[in-house]
Amino acid sequence: MPPPAGTGLDPAAYAREIEAAGFTSVWFPRMNSPEDLAAVEPALAATERLVLGTGIASVWTWTPPALAAETNRLAAAYPDRFILGLGVSHAPAVEASGQAYVKPYSKMVQFLDELGEVNAPVVLAALGPKMLELSRDRAFGAHPYFTPPEHTQYSREVLGPQPLLIPELAAALDPGEQGAAAARGYAARYLRLPNYTNNLKRFGFTDADIEGAGSDRLMSSVVPNGPLALTARLREHLAAGADHVLVQLVTEGGTFDAGGLPELTELVADITE
Repeated sequence: MPPPAGTGLDPAAYAREIEAAGFTSVWFPRMNSPEDLAAVEPALAATERLVLGTGIASVWTWTPPALAAETNRLAAAYPDRFILGLGVSHAPAVEASGQAYVKPYSKMVQFLDELGEVNAPVVLAALGPKMLELSRDRAFGAHPYFTPPEHTQYSREVLGPQPLLIPELAAALDPGEQGAAAARGYAARYLRLPNYTNNLKRFGFTDADIEGAGSDRLMSSVVPNGPLALTARLREHLAAGADHVLVQLVTEGGTFDAGGLPELTELVADITE
């Protein structure tokens, strides 16, 4: 589940609802400054067991010492309840900041070298083989995003049995045309980013699948709509080796579905029983 940023919901109250519903973690997107990371703390303070992760903190916007200090502060205040998710972001975002998006893998290696030891698990937003291997060798695991279940199976093969594997699965609860439109509204922004489209092609998707807002085949696999499709993809990711699956519900325009928590809770109860 994503956090309620921009929805008008109170983060602390919503975190309590997530914990009370039986979910074990919540992941905050775009943790690119100390101010962003500070938004995690009210949710941690308001809950007792909920694990919070960054999905992701960009290695292009943080200095390693500053991020290490913030990570260690949260880890000390909330033991075993904070995960640092790191990623190399995307060329448009990095170039908009005035930096050149060159050698992102080398950038991640250098960042990890300079980050040093931190008192919280570190996972990497890994898609390709080199980043997955780095997740295995230098981190606690991987947090892939916008991927089909086949990628989860491949990731588990690369990672081996021990590292944490938490793929993201976006979905719309509406099984009809409105749900399909919501899913496509969400997918459209990611289908413009080469990191994601190149990864999808590794798993058999073609330019025709990726054009526009995605083919029916791609959407069914990566951003399904409707309860049956959502639970089917969840089961597939888990069967393929995911330790957990981050479910991101979307609604009209591809925006976060803040009201979908009760229905999602009922759906996943059948999977976890």
